[in-house]
Amino acid sequence: MYAWVWRRLPGPWPARLAIYLIVVTAIVAGLFFWAFPWVEETFDINRVTVG
Repeated sequence: MYAWVWRRLPGPWPARLAIYLIVVTAIVAGLFFWAFPWVEETFDINRVTVG
C-alpha cells in the first residue's frame, strides 16, 4: 500500500517526501481533533466502572 502511494505522488523524491509528510500530518491531526473526540463522546470511554 505504501509503495502504491509513493509511486502515485508527483515529482522527484524530495517533493514526494514533503507531500507524504504533509498528508500524514494532516491525517494524524484529523484523528486528534475530530475522530478521537467523537469516539470518546460516543462511547463514553472515561467512565470507570471498577470499584
